[in-house]
Amino acid sequence: NQVLEKFSDGVKATAAKNGGLFVDQFHPYLTVLDKARAAGPKYDRITAGDAVHPGPPGQALMAASILKGLGFPRFVSSVEIDAATSKVVAAKNCQPTNVAAKDGGVAFDRLDAALPFFPPEAESILRWAPLLEELNDYGLKVTGLKAGKYEIRLGGKKVAEHSADDLARGVNLAAPVLAAGPVADPGKAVKAAIEAKNRFHHDRIFRGVVLAGLSAPDWLDLKITPAEIETQRQAAYKSRMAKMPELDAEVRKSLEMKSHRVEIVPAAN
Repeated sequence: NQVLEKFSDGVKATAAKNGGLFVDQFHPYLTVLDKARAAGPKYDRITAGDAVHPGPPGQALMAASILKGLGFPRFVSSVEIDAATSKVVAAKNCQPTNVAAKDGGVAFDRLDAALPFFPPEAESILRWAPLLEELNDYGLKVTGLKAGKYEIRLGGKKVAEHSADDLARGVNLAAPVLAAGPVADPGKAVKAAIEAKNRFHHDRIFRGVVLAGLSAPDWLDLKITPAEIETQRQAAYKSRMAKMPELDAEVRKSLEMKSHRVEIVPAAN
């Protein structure tokens, strides 16, 4: 870590010299590591991976530092509903419709222009760093409710429970809605589509073509010249690259937003 800190200082100096943006990944990462290690030796590897390379939890730490350094917006979307009148008070980056009274509470359809996200394979890091909430503000505010506890349901399933006072102040639902349901599912679909595209490019184009050598292994005993290999390699590259627009289309398709029903109803005793 002492050597890595010198590398970090070098990158910072290079960025300053060339007018570039410097984002410190090292110190936020080390701060979380030290916090975990202080809790006991069994937490030495909270970033997963091996002793040098981080796994998804550590990569999420690094990505969070980069996103914050780039000014990535924490805000996702928000809506405010007056349950007493079944009216929309305010909405930002989403379209609430079909507001109606519901079993002593209120319900409406919510069509978001953006959704919260956090990679599920990195969730173990959230014990040590609140990255999910730091990068996602998915707001709900409901006034005009009678005192008591209320269930928040998405698509008919309970995702959270809050008091009327909490809801009147406004709550961030990013964490509970990402557990499962109509907000979590689109994020999973986008992630799967992007990973399919990346995997194809990495395996079939980068490793399969770009890194391929210009000579066949001698143990294959193939009578083929480097020029012939290059001709076939270029043909393979062109053929495989032709699939990329199809994979891009799948990513765009997965990004299509759909509305979901939100219900805020009195919690069962």
